[in-house]
Amino acid sequence: MDIAQLVSDVVGLDVVEVLERTGGQLSTVYEVRTSADPLIVKVYAPEWRWKQAKEVHVYRMLEPEVGDSIPRVVHVGDGVTILTKLDGAPLSQVEPPDWRAMYTQLGELLQRVHRIAQPAYGYLTDQILDPLPDNDQYMRRQFAKKLAEFEQLGGDAKLHAKLSTHVRDHAHLFSDNTAAVLCHNDFHEGNILVDTGTWRVTGFIDVENAIAADPLIDLAKTIQYSAHDDAGKLAGLTDGYGAVPADRMDIYRLYHSLELWDWFQSIGETTYLDSIAQDMVRLIES
Repeated sequence: MDIAQLVSDVVGLDVVEVLERTGGQLSTVYEVRTSADPLIVKVYAPEWRWKQAKEVHVYRMLEPEVGDSIPRVVHVGDGVTILTKLDGAPLSQVEPPDWRAMYTQLGELLQRVHRIAQPAYGYLTDQILDPLPDNDQYMRRQFAKKLAEFEQLGGDAKLHAKLSTHVRDHAHLFSDNTAAVLCHNDFHEGNILVDTGTWRVTGFIDVENAIAADPLIDLAKTIQYSAHDDAGKLAGLTDGYGAVPADRMDIYRLYHSLELWDWFQSIGETTYLDSIAQDMVRLIES
């Protein structure tokens, strides 16, 4: 595919340079420098066209609330999406002078995302797959699935028993949430872009994991993947997002650790399995 010609034909801009970028696991990603602002072109293989449809659908849902903080969809074609390119460096690659102030911005931005109501709970494509009407049913289903995977993938039997008991004893917390919202479900430092001159969050990317769920499951993933137990980052999230129930956050943090363990084991990445298992034990015993 001639990316330069495609952009020229569709957008009507002169193309200066086309650069293939890293990080595209489900698509080939190009940065196209033009006579105006740069663009991102994503080319999807046929088996991943549903991911293309999901990305477009989610970005369009986000636009009314956070249109200034996401790529704008410029063109959707047969296996090709053209997006505007957000300015900024990944937060994971820089060192802000004030992490609390940075995480305050993350909390404020995530709260805006969570204003986007959803009609049911479930995994998002361009619709909600296997939707469930309430969070209790949804989270029980998710934990049952991930616990079964943990067992099938050879997870420690004693830990599996402890996890199962802990989830059963705390499952009543799921019904505390009564309304599903759009959740980014990967809102960590690698997907947040910042201006390193002003230390302003310019936006976020990568909506491939988006779900319709309890907003706190989204916040819990940010904590489990990025903030961890850093007091400044956690305080910033609370400053920006508002206070949240600790008990529900803890059970969701456990879910994310279990899901991550299953994923790494399923792809043969064993480096982090022991530390993730230790995290799960700490969450159970805390």
